[in-house]
Amino acid sequence: MERPVIDSESNVDRVYSELKSMAVRFELKPGQRLNEGDLAKRLGVSRTPLREALNRLNIEGFLRFSPGKGFFCRELDPHEIFDLYELRKALEISAVRLSVERARDADIDALLDFLDATGPDPGDRDSVELVELDEHFHEGLMAMSGNAEMMRVLKNINDRIRFVRWIDMDRANRAKTQADHRAVLENLKRRDVDACIEYLDRHISRRLDQITSAIKEGYAQIYMPTQLRRA
Repeated sequence: MERPVIDSESNVDRVYSELKSMAVRFELKPGQRLNEGDLAKRLGVSRTPLREALNRLNIEGFLRFSPGKGFFCRELDPHEIFDLYELRKALEISAVRLSVERARDADIDALLDFLDATGPDPGDRDSVELVELDEHFHEGLMAMSGNAEMMRVLKNINDRIRFVRWIDMDRANRAKTQADHRAVLENLKRRDVDACIEYLDRHISRRLDQITSAIKEGYAQIYMPTQLRRA
């Protein structure tokens, strides 16, 4: 059912959040041209706040804009995703250098407790839940750097690679992943920056062929809806 049209600054934020969720989950098909009239009716807004939200998402890399043609849903591009993984790795390694100097033992212990509580066994959690837990860990690690701008960039990267990470998580060995997380924290507590970097480098790195393979599976998820699409 279409919503009544109500425009306000908070409504722009709502539209932005809803469109971002649609883009992250590829509810809009890769390369699909967005019909602004249909979206405005669906979301209950006029063209002005809708266009503001679309422009924000274009700047942040969730949509692309073609002059004279309009806005399009981003493609699942292996090279772009590879670049984002490289950026994520460089960012987290830079942040952990700061965390070695700034992290409080109490905060490290709190994240270790989180690992204990969530455990190495995936249990009956689906890939969406497992990625949420993984992001919580990495953002908690980033928070110890005390750098809010690094955190902002990491959140953007996580949002832009999340769909591929849902696929990637299906292949991951959670016990190994959690062991890596614990090793990073234990070495952080010892203030061993070289060991932290070694684990993070290996933990985050992905080869282009691995990403390409995950994206092929991703397209199957997009065009044949499954649990990931409904979550």
